[in-house]
Amino acid sequence: MENRFLRAEHLDFSYNTGEGETPTPVLQDLSVHIRRGEFTAVLGHNGSGKSTLAKHFNAILLPRGGTVYVDGMDTREEDNLLNIRQTVGMVFQNPDNQIVATIVEEDVAFALENMGIDPPEIRRRVDEALREVGMYEYRMHAPHQLSGGQKQRVAIAGIVAMRPKCIVLDEPTAMLDPRGRREVLRTIRKLNQEHGITVVLITHYMDEAARADRVVVMNDGKVLLDDTPRGVFSHVEVLESVGLDVPQATKLSHLLRQSGITLPDDILDDEEFAAAWQKLMEVHG
Repeated sequence: MENRFLRAEHLDFSYNTGEGETPTPVLQDLSVHIRRGEFTAVLGHNGSGKSTLAKHFNAILLPRGGTVYVDGMDTREEDNLLNIRQTVGMVFQNPDNQIVATIVEEDVAFALENMGIDPPEIRRRVDEALREVGMYEYRMHAPHQLSGGQKQRVAIAGIVAMRPKCIVLDEPTAMLDPRGRREVLRTIRKLNQEHGITVVLITHYMDEAARADRVVVMNDGKVLLDDTPRGVFSHVEVLESVGLDVPQATKLSHLLRQSGITLPDDILDDEEFAAAWQKLMEVHG
C-alpha cells in the first residue's frame, strides 16, 4: 500500500453544464494506483476523462464521489492543498500558459519566490533545474524567442525547481513539432530514470506511451486496460474498437499475423520489427 503514491479510489466526477441541467459524468467509479518512481502513460480519446483524472492528482479538481490520495494525503482536506501542490507538479499542453516572466531564469524562479525560499537557494535550484532540462545556456533569453519544445522544457524546469516527487504532464507535446516532442520526452525520461521522479504522462501519441513503464487506457471515464506497453498494445482490436491506434510496427506485425505469418504479438517499434523479420527470414531461408 505504501508504494501506491497516487491513489484514486472509486472516483466519480461530473462537470456542471449549466443551471438546471443534469451534470455531465466524466469519471465513473474509477480506481487506479500509480506507484512511486513509475513512469505511467495515460491514453484515451477526447472525452475519455484522462485530463480530468490528471487534474485530480494535483487537486485542481476534487472528487464528487470516491477519494484521491497523494502520498497518503486526501485531496479533499483543505489543509493538505499546499503540500499536495508541492508534491505533484503540473505541466500543461500550452507552455505559454505557464510562462509568466520575460527572462527564462526569472520564470523558473517565480514559484520559488512565492514559496519564500531564500535567494541563494533559489539561485542554486534555478541553475540546477535549467541544467536538468538542457536549457541553462538559454537562462538569459526571452521565452518568446524560444521554440515550442524549448518553452515546454522551461515550463518543466519551473516545476522541477520546486522539487516535486511527481510530475503530471497533460499532453505536453500536443502543440510541438517532432523535434520538440523528442526534446520533451527525453527530458521527462531523464527526470524519471536519474532522479526517481514519478511521472504521469497524459498523451494521445502511441510512440510516447510505448516508452513508459506502464500504460493505462481510459474509455468513457473508466479504465479499459492497465498493463505494460507490450501488454496493452497487444490488444490491437480492443484499442481500435474505442478509436485508438497502436504503434505502426505493432499494427504491421498484427496484420501480418492475421495473414498467417508468424511474428511476436508484442512488437513495439521499428527496430523490434526488423529484428523479428530478419529472424523469420533466417528460419525460412
